Amino acid sequence: MSTTPIEYYGTGKRKTSVARVHLRPGSGEIRVNDKSMDEYFGGHEALKMLVKQPFALSETTDKFDVVANLDGGGVSAQAGALRHGITRALCEFNAELRKRLKKAGFLTRDARIKERKKYGQKGARRRFQFSKR
Repeated sequence: MSTTPIEYYGTGKRKTSVARVHLRPGSGEIRVNDKSMDEYFGGHEALKMLVKQPFALSETTDKFDVVANLDGGGVSAQAGALRHGITRALCEFNAELRKRLKKAGFLTRDARIKERKKYGQKGARRRFQFSKR
């Protein structure tokens, strides 16, 4: 029996989005929530390019099929989470890719999230209008 796994897993996060990514040896097809990537991201070419960046950098463009489950956040945050998850899965596939991917900033989790609203205020930082009289 072979000791190498058939698939590689990575969890990616950005803002409130979570991407559970499975890389399987294949022809380079990317499926997101049981839809093709073109169908899921529609006409957002920049987001599609963002998702494919780790493959271009590691020169594994047509080696893997991606099956991803995205949850939470908006479309842009989901694309960032998907990129993060693919990068982590690629590091699991080949640890030597880690240095190159880290230098490009793909392994860094973008932790910028919405600040909570505070009591006695209109929003996170916005106050109610001040009235002297």
